[in-house]
Amino acid sequence: MLDPVERYARYFTRPLASVAADLESYAQLLRKWQAVQNLVSRETLDEVWTRHFADSLQVLALLKAEDQTFLDLGSGGGFPALPLAIAFKGSNRHFTLVEPNGRKVSFLRTVARELGLLVVVEGARSDQIDSRETPAPDVITSRALASLPQLCSWMSPFFAPQTRAILHKGREHVEELTETATRWDSDVLITPSDADPSGVLLTLSNLRAKTVS
Repeated sequence: MLDPVERYARYFTRPLASVAADLESYAQLLRKWQAVQNLVSRETLDEVWTRHFADSLQVLALLKAEDQTFLDLGSGGGFPALPLAIAFKGSNRHFTLVEPNGRKVSFLRTVARELGLLVVVEGARSDQIDSRETPAPDVITSRALASLPQLCSWMSPFFAPQTRAILHKGREHVEELTETATRWDSDVLITPSDADPSGVLLTLSNLRAKTVS
């Protein structure tokens, strides 16, 4: 099953075969836990390499060498954060995953422990985490969590001058960007998705609430 992820191998910190082995271990854990906790939609479970792994790993092409700390909101089954952590295993890049569902937290911690990933899982909602006690991330990620205006509200406390958000979005992104612009200013880069013909990756920087006049 290397083909879907092989195109991103140039970004990996170790050989493709090692990354693929960890991804396969992740897939096995996902199938095992799916029986008791809905981690991904049932119809995509047999397409995990394309629908979830490759979809997550396309974020790699948008990262900078100085991106070292990652904050993933609403991690669910671990996408995109865990495939990224697997791709960077052995480096100093650190991932914080935020997920309020207790069973999903247990799953994420199990994957991180069994695969030896540099990952911390916070069992809470993002608005329950004190951003003043959290180092500002270089990159915030989120996939299939909420509308863009809502995401901006959740992300803004964690934004620092260097922070960028890289967000998976579907065909509704145009409408969401229009709605977001009424309340938030940001610089936006739109990158077509490699995995979803109607999807994009939105890269937001310089996020700030608009001043009410």
